[in-house]
Amino acid sequence: MVAKRPDGRAMVAVNRKARHDYFIDDTLEAGIALTGSEVKSLRSGKASIAEAFANKDEGDFFLMNAHIPEYAPAARFGHMPRRPRRLLLHKRQIEKLTGIVASPGMTVIPLAIYFNDRGYAKVELGVARGKKDYDKRETIKQRDWDREKQRLLRKE
Repeated sequence: MVAKRPDGRAMVAVNRKARHDYFIDDTLEAGIALTGSEVKSLRSGKASIAEAFANKDEGDFFLMNAHIPEYAPAARFGHMPRRPRRLLLHKRQIEKLTGIVASPGMTVIPLAIYFNDRGYAKVELGVARGKKDYDKRETIKQRDWDREKQRLLRKE
């Protein structure tokens, strides 16, 4: 089942590894072109975007390697689980992302798939730079220190 949030979003899939593996510089919302069986599968809360990324091809951005499993009742009219899905962006957003991705070390990754308050499937995209191992260790240290600080403040 899909979890509803106070802001009206019904979260389907969240890429929790993204913030661990990347520095997220900017985020934006994009629509996603889906077939009927994909929407049904998403509404039942089944999707994985852990290994997904966005790629530019023929003037449009596509969500690659996102896994939306087949919807069983639509077996005959089903879909390919890992097919490229077109992202619905404005022309200016495409131009902006194209310029960002052209610079070395930058990529576009999906952070979440959700249904907005109007019932449309949306993808939250993050413009990201990859973290090195020492950056990941530093993030873990900082998170642990913040937790310890909160514990100490609660005791006083």
